[in-house]
Amino acid sequence: MNKKMIAAMTAAITAAVGLSGSIVMASEAVPTEPFGDTVKYDPTVEINDGKDISVELWEWGSDDLFQQVIDGYTAIHPNVSIKLVNNPWEDYWTKLPLALSGKNGPAIFNVHNSYHENLINYMAPLDIPLEDLQADFTGVDAHVIDGNVYYIDYGMMTGSVYYNKDMWEAAGLTEDDIPKTWDEMREIAKKLTIKDGDRLVQAGLNFNGDFHQNYLLGLNYQLGENLFQEDGKTPNVNSDAMKKVMQMLVDMYEVDGVGSKDFGEKGADSFGQGQSAMVIQWGHYYNTLNTTWSDINFGVFEIPTFDGEPYAYNRYNGESTFGINKNAPEDQQAVAQDFVKYFLANDEAQVTFNLAMSTFPAKKSLAENEEILANPSLKVLAEHIDRYIWPGPMPATMETTLQTAGQNIFFNGMDIDTAFEEAQENIIRDMKNSTFESVESLYAYAE
Repeated sequence: MNKKMIAAMTAAITAAVGLSGSIVMASEAVPTEPFGDTVKYDPTVEINDGKDISVELWEWGSDDLFQQVIDGYTAIHPNVSIKLVNNPWEDYWTKLPLALSGKNGPAIFNVHNSYHENLINYMAPLDIPLEDLQADFTGVDAHVIDGNVYYIDYGMMTGSVYYNKDMWEAAGLTEDDIPKTWDEMREIAKKLTIKDGDRLVQAGLNFNGDFHQNYLLGLNYQLGENLFQEDGKTPNVNSDAMKKVMQMLVDMYEVDGVGSKDFGEKGADSFGQGQSAMVIQWGHYYNTLNTTWSDINFGVFEIPTFDGEPYAYNRYNGESTFGINKNAPEDQQAVAQDFVKYFLANDEAQVTFNLAMSTFPAKKSLAENEEILANPSLKVLAEHIDRYIWPGPMPATMETTLQTAGQNIFFNGMDIDTAFEEAQENIIRDMKNSTFESVESLYAYAE
């Protein structure tokens, strides 16, 4: 996740929280009966024998979102004080491991799975039966380490197609024209492209700046190939599927003429500025459009496929639940464990967090929640959400190296075979000392 994405998500969260309601705020009726599905929370159980206790919760810039869930919890347990500590994303991943290695680190901390290797040795396993987590949440198995779970996903984010409805109408298109296949997508993109002679005025489809994230690292699944080979460690980048996807991208610009590598550095910005008709973006973009480019009249549809029902539509990445500091005092760890259980059992908290992040709930009982389905970027995922794959917390080299490969092809005239052969070698070298192992084999429809 790059800095710009983090900044966009953080800026959008404040607005999104205001739209999604509160999470059992202290001013509201405090629950007195157990709530939750299989993972239940009993608010009548006293914490720390009723004695006052203070803990810290570290996060990176979502104060309103986290404060709401803290307020709900402390309304039930007024003897517990949870201090929210905000650290900028750039500093968080340096400061947090240092703090966790000592005696005074936060008992609770926000987790991002891209930093799994930096944090896992400081984390205590959740004190919740594995079978209970599996019953309530999707994707739990991918987080099991030697029979323990240290964090799970509360939401799943992936890519969808965002289209400009005004441009769509001007081109004579209706909702009946929403493409289901990539061949149809290319034809629609041609109809949405406007040129003045040879000069591109309006791109039908723009993937500048993020083709590696939204196409290369995902569409391979539609063609039946994983991102990693059977050993779970060796990248599967120099593959027929990856090359086919890259060739399609080249052809869409150089043959179809629906966009150009020189038509704006970022496709997401170009769409927001009203210069491109379609982009593929991950769920956070929904909130970005509503806050940064609120004048754009947009719709969302599910990513097309190559031919019929695919092995998987795309990859997803999870937004993670909290981590618990194994080096914190036992009484603070007990509060942290209880706080995580409260968060997982609380449907209102789950809905609010997922709407704020534009992620599809991992909690199975919320798959048809009205508030969730009112968000177009989530509604389009509902039917096939089980057909998206999490490959695991991939090392950053997967993204950066494929970005370089694409740039070499588009800007430096390198042929696709050479670019991907070089990318494969570079990723293998970069991952030489990595402990990463793909969890693609845990996908429900794994071949």
